[in-house]
Amino acid sequence: MTKITIDELPDDAGALANAYPVMAQLRPHIERVDVFIEQVRLQMREGFRLVAARDDSGTIQALAGFRIMTMLFRGRQLYVDDLVTNSASRSSGYGAALFEWLIAEGRRLQCRELHLDSGVQRFDAHRFYLRHRMAIVGHHFSLTL
Repeated sequence: MTKITIDELPDDAGALANAYPVMAQLRPHIERVDVFIEQVRLQMREGFRLVAARDDSGTIQALAGFRIMTMLFRGRQLYVDDLVTNSASRSSGYGAALFEWLIAEGRRLQCRELHLDSGVQRFDAHRFYLRHRMAIVGHHFSLTL
């Protein structure tokens, strides 16, 4: 059985570069690793955190990018920007371990809720979220500016 290790990635180009191949599976529009590193560093300055689930060899198999925010209608929440498992490692427990870590971190930081948005076409992700006790609570609307 594979031991899953979860750790937060630092603002370090090498660590972030190691995360890029997995994140690119979720965010293919970010076509270059240097653009990814620059974007993540910008978001980290705004409170973004990136957490990795690793296998026995230390290879990143899943990632979660999140932030803590407070809103009038929800209160303090942990908001997941990105949650992805390496396509070759899906259904191996990495995503579930990372999701449980996010729940524990939200509780530790006294968040009332955990939230995320998911593209309407991501049916496998929706099944995962529903299996992990998430509820569909609204519609997300967007307007390009």
